[in-house]
Amino acid sequence: MIYILMIYILWTAIILLTFLIQGKVSLFDISPNFTSVLAYYAGIRKGEIKGMFFGSLIGILEDSLSGAFLGPNLLSKGLVGYLSSFMSGSFFRWTPLLGTIGISVLTLIDSTVVFLSRSIFDGMPVSIGAAAFIVAIQSLINAPLGIFIKPKDAK
Repeated sequence: MIYILMIYILWTAIILLTFLIQGKVSLFDISPNFTSVLAYYAGIRKGEIKGMFFGSLIGILEDSLSGAFLGPNLLSKGLVGYLSSFMSGSFFRWTPLLGTIGISVLTLIDSTVVFLSRSIFDGMPVSIGAAAFIVAIQSLINAPLGIFIKPKDAK
């Protein structure tokens, strides 16, 4: 019981630290998308159901902190958590290159889903060209992290 409580406290601290770092760091005035890395980690290490759950939890927290309407990050992070579970050896054989490509593509999907959701249901936050640039930079920032995040059964 105490072990499970400690795991939840650790996850909460990591999520809050990620939100803090994500809000303070920027490259070309673009904040990174480290929360998709957390959803990726949950999916690749815990499987599709827990990955989707933790991804959705991270997404709803991000939506509630952003001040915009609830839903875009909930959908996108849940999708990242679910899709990353396929990289854990059940469909692909994990390599560091696959991890780099996978996290980059899933960050691209995450940011695109958020942009499209906000554009359709609220109002276009930025132009399509600016959104493409932001999505590309966020994917490039997250790409090297894919080398270090690997499934439990990877060698």
